[in-house]
Amino acid sequence: MGSWPSIPLHALQAANRAAAPTAAPPTGTLLIAGATGALGQELLHRLAGRHRFQRTRVLAREPMHDGLPGVETVQCPALPIAQWPPVAADVAVIAFDPPRLYHGRERALWHPEPADLPELARWLRASGVRTLAIVQPHDRGRLPEALKRGLASLDEQAVVACGFERVILLRSARKPADVRLANLGERLAAWMLSIMRFMVPANEQPVRAPKMAELVDLALRVAPPGVHVAAPEMVWQAAQGATEAAARAWLIPASAPEAPTAGSPAATWP
Repeated sequence: MGSWPSIPLHALQAANRAAAPTAAPPTGTLLIAGATGALGQELLHRLAGRHRFQRTRVLAREPMHDGLPGVETVQCPALPIAQWPPVAADVAVIAFDPPRLYHGRERALWHPEPADLPELARWLRASGVRTLAIVQPHDRGRLPEALKRGLASLDEQAVVACGFERVILLRSARKPADVRLANLGERLAAWMLSIMRFMVPANEQPVRAPKMAELVDLALRVAPPGVHVAAPEMVWQAAQGATEAAARAWLIPASAPEAPTAGSPAATWP
């Protein structure tokens, strides 16, 4: 009498194991304005390297070779931003981190100035952008308490008025600039005033670029429609380790149902 062929135990386990969820296919186009400095480069490598977008476009001042797969540069014409031809994109990130002079590649990239924000936002909206994330640095300890969680300037209000589906504004403290002082009196005064830096709360200290890029990436994935402003202390808290938990607590109110993850069938990100 014949016998059934033996089936290895691991084959049975594999057959009974639920299929692992697959990651969502890349969709849409990401545009980065200000892929310079430590922060801009971290944003570029993280957002482009995760392959969540079909293509990533980076604004540049000069023609340059695209070194990353799926990344292409868009040369900005020598015209006011309002006269730039539209560039098709769905999601845009603006970072105000100036290029590092010893990085030759960064000198070829275009970086915005704070005064460019309203005009740049209008151009992005005309290009089809529906989700806009802005990393807005500020002098630590200088932002008034009443404005840390809201719009701090008319420029930011003008951005919101453009009609984006989602605006994500992250405030991160920047390191104080090194100032060269000419004479002994100025150096002595600067040393005496330097004790003020110890009076800045720890939760308003500058956050490392990789952590900022991780927080931007999470915000783009889970933020619901609307305007979302991250205060400096929230950015600092998110950088201490529980980045995803802090981001979800900031973006998703406790009373609202949790947004689907990017890999779930119900995910309908703009």
